[in-house]
Amino acid sequence: MKSEIHPTYGDVVFRDKSAGTAFLSRSTLVTRDLPTIEWEDGGTYPVVDVDVSAASHPFWTGTARVLDTEGRVEKFRRRYARP
Repeated sequence: MKSEIHPTYGDVVFRDKSAGTAFLSRSTLVTRDLPTIEWEDGGTYPVVDVDVSAASHPFWTGTARVLDTEGRVEKFRRRYARP
């Protein structure tokens, strides 16, 4: 393996503010300009705020949002109904 061509790999906290959860993982993100947070183990890690995670994504939570009350099939039938 060549030296000095790979990015640094370090601990980062990913925080999902919409779900109120956070998890510690490892990443190759450039962390020098990120804010830090004190984690449960007493260590201080850079934190990245994400919009969607497994804690808030409808596929993983089993909840779906209703985008329209009419429904797509009914809207299609009304638009292309024979006169």
